Amino acid sequence: MKGRSRETAAAIAAALPRRAVMRGVAAGPLAAALIAAGGAARAADDSGPFPPHPRWKFVFVNHVTTNAFFVPCQYGIHDACALLGCDYQWTGSETSDVAQMVNAMNAAIAGKADAIAVAIVDPKGFDRPIGRALDAGIPVFSYNADAPRGSDNRRLAYIGQDLFRSGQLMGERIVKLVGAGEVALFIATPGQLNLQPRVDGAMDAIKKSGAKIEATMIATDPTANAALSKIRAYYLGNQNVKGMFGTGGNDTMNTGLVMRQYDLAKKGVHAGGYDLLPRSLQAVHDGFLDFVIDQQPYLQGFYTVMEMFAFMVSGGLVGPADINTGLKFVTKDNIALISAPRRALRAVPRRRRSWRATARLSGEPVAADRRRHRRAPPRHRQAGLRVRAAAGGERHCRVGGIDRLF
Repeated sequence: MKGRSRETAAAIAAALPRRAVMRGVAAGPLAAALIAAGGAARAADDSGPFPPHPRWKFVFVNHVTTNAFFVPCQYGIHDACALLGCDYQWTGSETSDVAQMVNAMNAAIAGKADAIAVAIVDPKGFDRPIGRALDAGIPVFSYNADAPRGSDNRRLAYIGQDLFRSGQLMGERIVKLVGAGEVALFIATPGQLNLQPRVDGAMDAIKKSGAKIEATMIATDPTANAALSKIRAYYLGNQNVKGMFGTGGNDTMNTGLVMRQYDLAKKGVHAGGYDLLPRSLQAVHDGFLDFVIDQQPYLQGFYTVMEMFAFMVSGGLVGPADINTGLKFVTKDNIALISAPRRALRAVPRRRRSWRATARLSGEPVAADRRRHRRAPPRHRQAGLRVRAAAGGERHCRVGGIDRLF
């Protein structure tokens, strides 16, 4: 199986044009990494592009480990570890419980993890465990959510979206859509650092606009079903609302469901939010959500592993550096880029593809065996890396759900 994986990496790398590496915006480090992996595969008897290294174990501590948003993030982690010859562990809390996350960090420190990544969702709760890890010689990076600016947190770098700025841009979009009236901003966990900066940014932009918009932060719930009930209850009690907007994936998805249930778009209600969950994309397509904002979760996983690896393989001489994974508004005008039918992985000759590699690169869940793979549902199609040939023969690199032509 390892031999087939090396052949797959080499075939993909060979299919990517060299000019892709030179176009940082179009292909970026992801294509460069694939080409490097291909070079390593072709020179299997040599040391490869990096010095010989142990099979390092990277521990990712997450606040909602089973949330669908983080499926592509885990794909990014898996792909980067596969390219670089490392292992990882996905752990933390299912319900944004900071104590559970701290316990997971302490376990990683006790288990002598080689590096730790943590979503810093609490302003102070992770300061001490991160300090203990660094004192033990374990580098710590934050991803998806970061410590407040100016805090005493000692994490080495942050990989993720500029959350406050993204909130400001959402607030500007709300002003254009709504104009005036009552607006609800749904947040699963008030004060949590992966969500609160978005609310703060949106409120800031609305206030600065001078528009006669009365924006209110509404607490929902970290679990999708409970959040849906609260969003529905909010609407039924506030039917004069002019806009409802989520600050996280579940709240955005549920806002779309409520908009659909009561056909609110025809009543002049606007809605939107974050993340490319399948139901949210369908709501954009059908006109029940005006937009969703992509923060590229695949890259949040992939780039974090790359930073960990660069730090470890260089003995701490390379990096660390903050990486903004960006922001893109997905609307009905550009939804075709996200929901276009998937094509076969043509960058790799079919005879060289293993069933696992095909599933991996198509962004589908990797089943435990061939038989289960055949039955695996094509969920999370927006996730992961997809290299495909377009009708005109041009190749695209799909990252985090967005086709990037190169």
